Order: sequence, then C-alpha cells, then structure tokens
Amino acid sequence: MHMSDSLLSPVVGGTFWIASGALIGYSAKIITEENDNSKTAFMGVLGAFVFAAQMINFTIPGTGSSGHLGGGLLLAILLGPYRAFITLASVLIIQCLFFADGGLLALGCNIFNLAFFPAFIAFPFIYRVIGGGSASPEKLAFGSLMAATAGLLMGALSVVLQTVLSGITELPFGTFLLFMLPVHLAIGIVEGLVTWGVLVFIARTEPSLLVPSGTAVHPRSTFALFAVLSLLVGGVLSWYASPQPDGLEWSIAKVSGSSEFRPVSEPLHNALAALQQKVAFLPDYGFKSTTESLRNPESPVNAGTTLSGIVGSLSVLAAAGTIGLLLGRKRTEAERQ
Repeated sequence: MHMSDSLLSPVVGGTFWIASGALIGYSAKIITEENDNSKTAFMGVLGAFVFAAQMINFTIPGTGSSGHLGGGLLLAILLGPYRAFITLASVLIIQCLFFADGGLLALGCNIFNLAFFPAFIAFPFIYRVIGGGSASPEKLAFGSLMAATAGLLMGALSVVLQTVLSGITELPFGTFLLFMLPVHLAIGIVEGLVTWGVLVFIARTEPSLLVPSGTAVHPRSTFALFAVLSLLVGGVLSWYASPQPDGLEWSIAKVSGSSEFRPVSEPLHNALAALQQKVAFLPDYGFKSTTESLRNPESPVNAGTTLSGIVGSLSVLAAAGTIGLLLGRKRTEAERQ
C-alpha cells in the first residue's frame, strides 16, 4: 500500500506531510512524558523485524495480486501506539529514501495510512477491547484478526480518498474502492493470523513484552532473537517473495488497465523524482547496475535482495533505536529537572 507520487497532488501530499510530521512530534512528546523506558529500547530491533517482514509479499489466491504485512498493529501491541507510530515511520522513511519504495511526496500519506490507523484506531479501539490483556487464545486471535483487518481497510480507504482528492488521475472513486477493499481484506486476514502467531510465540518466550508499560524486560535474549530474525527474513526468506503486483498496483491495473501512470509533468514531481533517484542506492530492493541479470534465473538466490534486506534492517535498527535512545534520555533529563 505504498503510494507513488503519480497518484498525488502537491496539496494533498503536503497536507499529509504536515499531518504525519505533527503526529511524530506529538508521539515523541508523549513518550518523553511517560514513565516507561523498558519498551523504548526495543523500537530499533522491532522496526528492523517489520522492515524485513514487509519484504515478503505473499500471493492472494485467485486474484493475481500479492500483499505484505504492514506491521503497525504488532508494533502497537508490543511498544504502545506512540512508539509504534515513530518506529513504523522510521521504516517507511528508510524504504522511501534508500529503496525508492513509495514516493517522496507520498511519504506523509504512506506514514499516515500504514501507521496512524493501526496504532491509534485499530489497537486501542478494537484489539485492546477484544483481546488486550486476555490470556484466552481465542480472544487474542479474534482481536488480532479484527484489528489487523480494520487497520488495513481504513488505510486502503484512505489511499482511495487521497487519490481522488488529488484529482490528477482518472481513477473513479467507486470502482477503485471496489477493488481496493476486498484485496486488502484478504491481506488484513493474513496479517491478523501472522500477528496472532507472533504474539503467541512472545507470550511463551517473553511475556513481559505484552504488558502495557512499566515492566522490566530482558533485552539481551529478546533483542538478539529479533535481530537474527530480521537478518534471516530480510536477507534470505525475501528471495521467495511473490512476484505478483501488490494490492494497490493490482487495483490500479484492474481499474485503468495499467499498473503505472505516466510521470506527472509538474516541477515538484520531477524534482522529487530526481532527488529520490539520486538518494536511493538500492532501488526496488536491487542493484542499479545490470550485473544482477547475470545470476542464474532458476535460482531464488538474489544478492541485491539479500543486501537490501540486511542494509535496510540495520538502517531501521540504527534509526529507530537512536530515536528511542534520545527520547529515553530526554525523559531522564526531564525527571532530573
């Protein structure tokens, strides 16, 4: 559900840059005021895990499309909504800058669509009401499924609204929505099942991570586990990602007959596209050069994908981890004063 700049007008894109930036600032303020530093230390490693997980597209049977996890609900459950929002924003920024996944103008929309709805709507009003704090596996499963699906559907609806409000494409609202919602319903169900599976695993290995706040966790073993999983998933399992277009691309193709639009000939769009092309050193999670074409086409091994998974996971680990460290220090300094 990473939007490209070709779907957005500067006004809509800029508006959501401001909205997402304000939410990041507000979340940072809340984190510094909370008396809980135990979860902040996990922002980096859990962000790296979500980055790696997003590299694995899974096929949606019978559609010719694919989807990947958003990760917002899982982060909200493990970190709380404010840390989750900043962590997922870090993931999306790294994806945009280093891998050209989602446009620069669309970055504010992508952060809002993928992070706001699961962290601030689905988690507190759906998951926590149904399964939060419950030891029942059934309630945990139902809460995960309902919240993940709702978060994805709200994000998909937001994509359609942002596109239509921009008015630079000919995608009709009703038809676009007709394709977007069902395919993201399927993706949301898969995300809910995966989220539930991860939570069950964590409940057995590190249950203190599922406690809302104020509980000490054991960072060494858990940190190492998620770090290893991030490198394994991003560096190796990503070879087996589905080649099918994702839910957004598939919906656009069904409505318009093409998964891509011609570049918008506006100065801002052109400038941002040129900037992203210069900054992204592994565009589309692969090498810029053509040397990758020399690899054996029958082998799933992909050096560009492996490098992207490792570099991306470590970049998110460093970025979100540094942010968490700085916010923790600010909170400590505020307490001393």
